[in-house]
Amino acid sequence: MMQLLYSVIFSQMALILTLLFKTPLRKLVILGLDKLKRGKGPIVVKTVGGTVAAVLFANVYNLNEIKNRTNESGMLNPTDEVLMSMKMLEISLMGFFLFLSLMIDRLHHYIRELRFLRKAMEAAKKQNQTTQEEKNEGHKTLVQENDALRTKVKNLESEYETKEKKAKVAGAEVEALRKQSEGLLLEYDRLLAENQNLRDQLKSIDQSISHSDDKKKT
Repeated sequence: MMQLLYSVIFSQMALILTLLFKTPLRKLVILGLDKLKRGKGPIVVKTVGGTVAAVLFANVYNLNEIKNRTNESGMLNPTDEVLMSMKMLEISLMGFFLFLSLMIDRLHHYIRELRFLRKAMEAAKKQNQTTQEEKNEGHKTLVQENDALRTKVKNLESEYETKEKKAKVAGAEVEALRKQSEGLLLEYDRLLAENQNLRDQLKSIDQSISHSDDKKKT
């Protein structure tokens, strides 16, 4: 019994050290504990733990009986002394065994929780990174669209300035043509007046000539 308890306790201590440090063996131990907690494993573990606890309480009861007997007799004989030492050692080893078992269970539980939290954090980081990349791509698209619109506005402004210059040039040409046409109209009116004047002069000359001819005939 004592050798079995020592072997189990040292095995538990080695198992705890394996769980505390990140090594390739740790993954195997965690996988083994995962399988142990599935199916009938928890029932077996609880049965063993209950049996050890029952034996522990029985040893405590026997130890109290020995103490009571010693108190009644007033002296402790060698046999009772050896029995008390053995019982106390067994009680200590069983209590240490139960404590280490609980410690292994909690370590395994916290390691699993930590692993799940790390996976959740990695998934959240990836999602955040994907969202950030999408935001960056959207920002780049908006910047490109903004640049394209600015270029288009500049082209439209340049085209407007070109057309405005052409319109000013055309307006100046129209004004020049208008002034030229006004000058031509004035010149035409002057020529018409001169033509009319010349006709009047020719008519008066013709009348003078015809009048002089009439006088000569008479």
